[in-house]
Amino acid sequence: MTQTEEQTLSTGDTPHVPIEKIVSLCKRRGFVYPNSEIYGGVSGIYDFGPLGVELRNNIRRFWWWSMVQTNDNVVGIEGSIITHPRVWEASGHVENFVDRLVDCKNCKRRFRVDHLPEENVKQNKCPVCGGELTEPRKFNLMMETYIGVVEGERMKTYLRGEACQNIYLDYDNVLKSSRVQIPFGICQIGKAFRNEVTPGNFLFRQREFEQWDLQFFVHPSEMQQWFDYWKERRFEWYKSIITHKDRLRFRPHGPDELAHYAKQAFDVEYQTILGWQEWEGIHWRQDWDLSRHSEYSGQDLSYTDPETRERYIPWIVETSGGVDRTFLNLLIDAYEEEPPSGKDKEGRTVLRLNPMLAPVKVAVLPLQKNREELVTTAKELHSKLRRLMVSQYDEVSNIGRRYRRQDEIGTPFCVTIDFTTLEDSTVTVRERDSMAQIRLPMNEVPAYLLERVRWDYSV
Repeated sequence: MTQTEEQTLSTGDTPHVPIEKIVSLCKRRGFVYPNSEIYGGVSGIYDFGPLGVELRNNIRRFWWWSMVQTNDNVVGIEGSIITHPRVWEASGHVENFVDRLVDCKNCKRRFRVDHLPEENVKQNKCPVCGGELTEPRKFNLMMETYIGVVEGERMKTYLRGEACQNIYLDYDNVLKSSRVQIPFGICQIGKAFRNEVTPGNFLFRQREFEQWDLQFFVHPSEMQQWFDYWKERRFEWYKSIITHKDRLRFRPHGPDELAHYAKQAFDVEYQTILGWQEWEGIHWRQDWDLSRHSEYSGQDLSYTDPETRERYIPWIVETSGGVDRTFLNLLIDAYEEEPPSGKDKEGRTVLRLNPMLAPVKVAVLPLQKNREELVTTAKELHSKLRRLMVSQYDEVSNIGRRYRRQDEIGTPFCVTIDFTTLEDSTVTVRERDSMAQIRLPMNEVPAYLLERVRWDYSV
């Protein structure tokens, strides 16, 4: 772990949470593993374990449900990772997708110029050892690849550096094959690749990651209203999935930060281990993207209004975030260590994940594993529940330790089969956050849980 990764998070009245505890939990409980670890690993690339893939799938599904399924004027696509190389010339990535980097002549550390404190840039001093820095050099972040099998005839192209370009490439196809009219949006979730020279901070900056994008096409005269609309919608969406609302804010881009095509841009920021960091960007892209692809491809990507017959290049509102960054921020937001209290002499670690996103929704626990009636009844209930949601059956250790295991992975409900169950077919349902317990008839448990773990979002 890098020196930066050892920094701690302190926000509001929440105790410090060392990032190494998040990293340890992720590996110990099967959320995240270092890629190719048995060979020493690959910096900036990670694999996701059994719980990690469930959490990621839930994050993806909720985003897709709230962006595509619940909006009649938004559709989805799934574009390929490799495209024609001219795509990245038109988008400006080949020329402009670069980092300016400096190296310390003394300690050999490498830094992005835009991440250095201003005083270090002015004094040309390393922020770690005080040594002299080299002159800035440009590094292109695009990952190169080749198409073809004959050496010398292969075509050089790139693994996509961002997911949104596929949407512009398929915009005309979507118009012709779907019953959509402007204003409408196209969504995509997909892998992107950046040849980061200084990856780090766990999942925050990776070489392989997953983005989600909405590109919303509008008439230029309606740009402001739709920009404001999606800005508010996306901020409220993030508020709906976290516990610590005070860690979320909007930050407008200053004049020096705006891209050449942007009139406005806002970042939804979350207070992380590194301070306030971008979670999602909302960008006013005007007609730059479609105009560039029209120019470079020779294809007319203008739109004709079916009623007024006005012909124009649509303007675009973009909302662009990431599955991996959402994954990390949710773990940071949810992680809590409770001190011992009362009869609880050990305290507990709990992930207060929103129930609809939690990787495991319920754990079914027989009070004792050596009583056949309890085990049989518990397995029967588990078999019914796992058809409806992700359920775990656990009979190892005493009931208190099993509760703690489930708390640590964020399971919102535990159902215990005890001796009273054998008498009246009721079970104990324990809620994660409050640890409150209620008795329910066993046949009411599925409906009770489904009501509490279902998708729930509206603005």
